[in-house]
Amino acid sequence: MLYPYQTTGIGSLPHTDAEAAAELVLETFDIPFWPQLPRVSFREQMIPQYSEGLPFIRVDDERKSIWVNRSGSDELERFYEFCTDETRIAISENFAEGLHAFLRLIKGKHFDCLKGHVTGPLTFTLGLNDSRGRPVYYDEELREVYLMGLEAKARWQIDALRAKADQVIVFIDEPVAGALGSTAYITVERTEALRLLREMVNTIKRCGATAGIHCCGRAEWPLLIESGVEILNFDAYDYGDTLLIYPGEIEDFLKRGGILAWGIVPTTEAINSESEESLYALFMRRFEKLSARISADLLKEKILLTPACGTGSLSEAEALKVFELIIRLKESLA
Repeated sequence: MLYPYQTTGIGSLPHTDAEAAAELVLETFDIPFWPQLPRVSFREQMIPQYSEGLPFIRVDDERKSIWVNRSGSDELERFYEFCTDETRIAISENFAEGLHAFLRLIKGKHFDCLKGHVTGPLTFTLGLNDSRGRPVYYDEELREVYLMGLEAKARWQIDALRAKADQVIVFIDEPVAGALGSTAYITVERTEALRLLREMVNTIKRCGATAGIHCCGRAEWPLLIESGVEILNFDAYDYGDTLLIYPGEIEDFLKRGGILAWGIVPTTEAINSESEESLYALFMRRFEKLSARISADLLKEKILLTPACGTGSLSEAEALKVFELIIRLKESLA
């Protein structure tokens, strides 16, 4: 069971020591999450991290590039042979040192709640190109195959975390959702985007976990709500007022048991000019505007606190400040 003002984080950290990163998360957050470490390896970035074992994907660590080469091999046939609605595909330590350090550190322990994350099917297929530079989203077969692969990786990590926790949350990381409808993605149909998200959400729920979506941009929030998610994580620092466009949809979401995870602490260089006092004031301004349209009591019952996004692009000192401010902000608000 989740409680108001509990804290958790978004995946990435700037650390290169996987154990130190995992320890920091475990010491800091009410709901610990396994850390993605993009500075350890190119393979720990959003798309490569979930590419292992999927057909036609090629990763070049030295050039820091990933692409799809749909060759004449039998990779696709072999994938179809073993991948079903129950398949689990592991994320190895070679692609996720932070995950495996986290699992080692929690061995023999038990938690009320742990959080995992998976790159969303929209971000994955629109961010991964074929050999001609075309996003694989536009290859109908591969779009479906990579959705199946992401679902299998979500199942695997849910199993790994559920062995150590009463409740498991999995955030679907969909930064590209903030750009849907723009010129760059005008050909992405809403109905298909919603189908992909619903498939991912339903997979997480069928495994007994709580499904959330993280988007750190100006998203069409009703689209994400319609996917069936139970937690909506938004960048409350830069885009908090975008929820005001959809008060009815947000209120209905909360009344159905949904939770808003407020990403109120910035994860850009802006962190250097912020303090507990300034972020508290910003949160209250955002909250007061939203509570003018949605019951304040309802909003208060359905709050989690997070950074606005991952901290992977910051220095370790800046990331530590982000985490410290999350703790202090909770103390001021709860």
